[in-house]
Order: sequence, then structure tokens, then C-alpha cells
Amino acid sequence: MSTILIIDDEMSLVNSLSFALRNEGFTVESAQTAAEGRLAAERLQPALVLLDLRLPDATGIEVLEHLRAALPDTPVVMISAHGDARTAVRAVKLGAFDYLTKPFDLDDLFLTIRSALERERMSVEIARYREAAVAGDGEPIGESDAMRQLAEAVRQVGASRAGKVLLLGESGTGKTLVARGIHSHGPRAKGPFIEVNCAALPEHLIEAELFGAEKGAYTGAHQKRVGLVTLADGGTLFLDEIGELPLPVQAKLLHFLEDGTYRPVGSGRTQTSDARVIAATNRSLTEAVQAGRFREDLYYRLAVVQISVPALRERGRDVLLLARHFVDRYAREEHVAPVQLSTEAEEALLAYRWPGNVRELRNLIERFTILRPGRVVPVSDLPAEMRPGASIRAGAVSPAQADGVAASAGAARSGVSRGTIDDELASAERKLLEDAIRRAGGGRAQAASLLGISRHALKRRMRRLGLL
Repeated sequence: MSTILIIDDEMSLVNSLSFALRNEGFTVESAQTAAEGRLAAERLQPALVLLDLRLPDATGIEVLEHLRAALPDTPVVMISAHGDARTAVRAVKLGAFDYLTKPFDLDDLFLTIRSALERERMSVEIARYREAAVAGDGEPIGESDAMRQLAEAVRQVGASRAGKVLLLGESGTGKTLVARGIHSHGPRAKGPFIEVNCAALPEHLIEAELFGAEKGAYTGAHQKRVGLVTLADGGTLFLDEIGELPLPVQAKLLHFLEDGTYRPVGSGRTQTSDARVIAATNRSLTEAVQAGRFREDLYYRLAVVQISVPALRERGRDVLLLARHFVDRYAREEHVAPVQLSTEAEEALLAYRWPGNVRELRNLIERFTILRPGRVVPVSDLPAEMRPGASIRAGAVSPAQADGVAASAGAARSGVSRGTIDDELASAERKLLEDAIRRAGGGRAQAASLLGISRHALKRRMRRLGLL
């Protein structure tokens, strides 16, 4: 719940505003002097400050300057009396979000507050996406011919003006990393990298998530929503699992790809965004077109530039390069000694077919780092299907479905998709983390102890599952 701090010595106004804002779902605190306001702002770290221009012990301008230095990301809305308009304009130039002249309409106040909070949300979200782009694994790792060709394609496409790119490859091959590489090699590298998994969005919210929505456009739309297309302006929009988009949203995406224009849900106003769109799929879109599940015109619009991401089994000794990379990475993250793969274990990894690709290898090394830090991993510690002499029989459970063997086998017999299994496993892991955090009273260190993992591992899992 967002906290709003009111700094004003007119108590009748403060009481009225507090009542109205609480009815809108905000937490409200107040201060009557500049000195109290400065202390309250630093203590509360509010989502927004309503600041009067005239206070008993200082001017609102002086308080504003202090807030800009102490809380640079907190929006400040100035409240001015009649005759203070010139000073209010000066306040906006000094960094205030807006100003309201007394007496003002509550609807105007609510609109201003929502706009300020929405702008701040956009700024935080863009910064988060940019941070994620920088914090990624970097360039795809590998020295095989397949990876050298891929790296060259990433550099060429990234430096080009191609606005639509289609990535093809099996699940777990690293298509997201390739998309980040394309983004980082071109003129849009300083712009945002916005990633969305189309299969992870509720169908009734996909359009609003992508293109935004006006307040009241659908049930539950209590405020205006800025879409990912807007956030990606000047950068890259990465649509993973593009084949999962519903047909009506496919039509709207096609229109956006044609001329860069779109309309938020419930809006009659056309908006524009200059974003490169990279789509990815692990399925055959041509088969989806033939089956009527994917628009043919959208497929051809996306498929002008195609890049195939090779499966791990096609990359030879890249398996060992990646394994050593993950060994070092997870040892740093867990603050433990790195595991060591025995020669026999390395030979077994080279011989394995890796149906789960890089993701499967990454998960294997992470488990060893958590369970066997600093130890040598003998071949006998590998999963049974990876040991010499094992084979993946037709209909056998894939190690890509690690930690969900029984459920996966049942799903294979019943026709449930692997994506469904992944969703169920993620849901079970999320519930486990939530239960541990609740039992620990919100303390992450104690929750990690209950789960038998490090605090860093807990934080990483919470981030991956959207719990941070």
C-alpha cells in the first residue's frame, strides 16, 4: 500500500485530504512544519509527497530542494494558494512533479497523484529492465562452429536496422540470451530491453499487458496501465513463446509491426513506439499456421530475419565450457567453494543428449553447488540417465523435467504439455518459498535456513518466481 506524506500546516485541509486519500487505498502521514516534514520523509520513504509552498518555519521551495537531494526518486506535488502560481512554476522547474492551486478538486488531486505514481513506476520498471540486461550472462558461451555462426549472426542483426527478428530453437537453448545479445550490439543498446513470456500471461490480460489499458477498461482496471510496448520505446521488446499469443492479440501485434502504432485497451487515441521486436518460439509456427492457431501474415512479418539457436547436443565440447562457467557462477553466488567434475563425469556429460539443453545443464550444476560445495563430483553422482550405458528410451522421462519425474511421466501419458508441468513445478516451488517466509515471519535469512539453502539462493529463487 503506497504511503503519501502531506506537509502542510492547514490542519483542516490535512484532515480532509487524509480522509479522502485513505478512502482511495493510500496510507497517509502528515507533518505541519518543514523540519517535521524533512524528518518524516526520510523516515517513511513515502511513495509521494504533497507539499505546501508556505510553511511556518521555511518555504516549500527549501523543503523541495532538500527532498530532491535526500529522496531524488520520490515525486513531489506542490500545493499553492492563490497568488503563488509563479512560485509553483519555479517549483516544477526545480523538480516538483506538478502543482495544485487551492482550492482544488479531489478528482484533479487523485489524477495528479496517480499520474505521478505511474510515471515513477515506469521509471523503476525501465531501470529494472536495463539492470537485468546488464546483469545477464553476457555473450553466448561456446567455441563450436555452430556457436561461432550464431555469434556472427547476432552481431550482424544487432548492428542492422532490422526491426523484426524471429528466434527458433528448442526449449532451454538460450534464446533469451541471444535476444539480449542482439539488443546490446546495436544502436538501441542504451534503450530498455523488455522481456515477456507470452505463455505466462493470463489470456484476458495479455493485450493490456502488451499495449496498456485505460482506467476502467476492464474489470479490475482501477488505474491506467502502461504497456510493455510503451516501456520498450527506443529499445527492444522480446516476446518469448510467441506462438502462445491469442489470435485477437496477434492481429493487434501485426498492426503494430506494420507501422509502429497501437491503441491501449479502452482508448480511442493512437500511440506510437519505436521498438525492435524479437520473437522466439520452440514450436513450429508453420504447423501452427496450418492448424489455424497462428496468423500467416504475422508469421511472414516476423520471419523476414530468422536465427536458429543450436541445441546443446549439436555443440560438442561447448558442454564442458558451459559447465565450468556455471560452476564458477554458482560458487560466487552461493559464496562456497566450487564443485569439481571428475574426468569420468565430464565424459558422461559429453556423451549425453541434453534434451533440456543449457537450462538442464545449468540446473544440474546449481544443484551440485548447493548440495556438494567444494567436492569432486564422481560419475556415480550424476542422474541415472546421464551415466555411461544409460539411454533415453522412447517414452522415458526426460531429465529436462528434473525434480518432477513422476508428474512428468503422468503428463506424458495424459497428453499434458511440458509447459504445463513447468508451470506446476514453479507453482509448487513458489508455495514452498512462501510457506517458509511466512513461518520465518518475513525474515529471509531464517526462511533460507528452514529450506536448507543460502540466503543468496533464496533471493535468486524469489526473483525468478516474481516474489521480489
